[in-house]
Amino acid sequence: MKPLIHPRAEDINIHAVLHALAEPARMQIVRTLAEADGKPCGTFGINLSKSTLSAHFKVLREAGIIRQETAPGNSRVNTLRRDELDARFPGLLDSVLNAVERTEPSLPSV
Repeated sequence: MKPLIHPRAEDINIHAVLHALAEPARMQIVRTLAEADGKPCGTFGINLSKSTLSAHFKVLREAGIIRQETAPGNSRVNTLRRDELDARFPGLLDSVLNAVERTEPSLPSV
């Protein structure tokens, strides 16, 4: 597996974060990580193809919202970069998560 690139905390861009969070599947990934951090890619229960999910994880990683670490085998473990996001944009993540909780149902599970 090739090494993954993560933006430094000071390079996280508000436009990239908001773009990443605007897509329902990516928002569901973030909601899941907010409740149970440290999840392998295949354990989110979102009914999308593996390649589509991989693309969503990439957008979240490149926006600086999640960190992905390679686990034994071919899997990756995802964590929410909550502390870094809160330091860079205080209250943003909680505001978005609360707004989504009030207005959107979860995506259908597999």
